Amino acid sequence: MAKSDIRARPMFHHQRDSIEAHLTVVFCALAVARHLQEATGISIKKLVQTLRPLRTVIIDVNGHELTAAPAIDADTQKILDQISSHTGH
Repeated sequence: MAKSDIRARPMFHHQRDSIEAHLTVVFCALAVARHLQEATGISIKKLVQTLRPLRTVIIDVNGHELTAAPAIDADTQKILDQISSHTGH
């Protein structure tokens, strides 16, 4: 996996706490990426490309909430099902 696969940007920290916090987030992201790859058998690059566009928004119009969910094709649903069954959710 490359930084470009997750669109990571360079970070410049000078204080120890900031550096340690950043490294913790990076290692957590790598652990999640590895877990997702193992659960689906798909590269993180492909997972990111497939799942990044999926977003649900809630729009409030004069107190009425409207939910706009993305259309999920069969291949994407299969990936989501693999992740869900591997995590027990």
